[in-house]
Amino acid sequence: MIVVMKQGASQSQIEGVVNRIEELGKKVHLSRGEARTIIGVIGADEHMVNEANFEVMDGVERTMRVMQPYKLASRDFSHEDTVIDVNGVKIGGKKVAVIAGPCSVESREMIIETAHMVKEGGADILRGGAFKPRSSPYSFQGLGEEGLKYLAEAREATGLPIITEVMSVDEIDLVGEYTDIFQVGARNNQNYSLLKALGKTTKPVFLKRGTSGTIQELLMGAEYIMSNGNMQVIVCERGIRTYETATRNTFDVNALPLLKELTHLPVCADPAHGTGMANLVPAITKAAVAAGADLLMLEVHPDPKRAWSDGAQSLNPDSFAKLVNELGPLAQAVGRSL
Repeated sequence: MIVVMKQGASQSQIEGVVNRIEELGKKVHLSRGEARTIIGVIGADEHMVNEANFEVMDGVERTMRVMQPYKLASRDFSHEDTVIDVNGVKIGGKKVAVIAGPCSVESREMIIETAHMVKEGGADILRGGAFKPRSSPYSFQGLGEEGLKYLAEAREATGLPIITEVMSVDEIDLVGEYTDIFQVGARNNQNYSLLKALGKTTKPVFLKRGTSGTIQELLMGAEYIMSNGNMQVIVCERGIRTYETATRNTFDVNALPLLKELTHLPVCADPAHGTGMANLVPAITKAAVAAGADLLMLEVHPDPKRAWSDGAQSLNPDSFAKLVNELGPLAQAVGRSL
């Protein structure tokens, strides 16, 4: 349930509603927009609504039931888009932000070199995997904490915030010492123990859609994080598994405008995993911008043919810079900037 306060409701009136909710043993989330304040009641039921009589309280305009199973992530909860600030980089605003970097951190020299290249090419955030979930146990699994240290050094050298994947509850504290954004990969989209634990952290969480996950399952994953206190969630379309085998996955461009209707959270597109083919990445990236993506995640490697993982879907620095340059006019055409 949400309680919509009247425009211009006073602080004391807002506090009165908050106090009443807490008296009933429920959790509260405040969303302060430019026009009015919305108070989310976490764990509300119909009996509570009838008994509490919120609508007769001073400053209350109306109460609303959120019909979607994902309450806090729902557009009903906040009609204004959520904007997440990561060290000065705004995600979810008018500007389309860009994450770029290699699939995995291979060495100190490689990640620092790549960080400088993607920054020069137009990236806002640096990506790189220190812990890598791989389909084969014999594939490169990442450098672990050593890779995290190299990412932090690349951030120091370039000023780019970093994002890297966390794979288990046990890794949260370690990864959290280094990263600016926690990434939850497709394989962990429904790892509810991990999602609940990340909900108790204070850093943004980047949540990818499951390999065969529905849009509702993606948003329910976000709800697990948000219901535990962390409202800074970014949802990502990265392609889903279908009967088609010509590409690595099937990139669901429909998901982008639909997610923008269903949720106030920032929406990201990952064309690299969505296609698995570097030659398709520019076209799908442009489609994602046109469809409303707030954020782009692109894999960039200084020498894709020698990449230790995902080289086939990685752009080289020149191709990346060219693509970002081409995206500028397209973003302007749909009322955004890059």
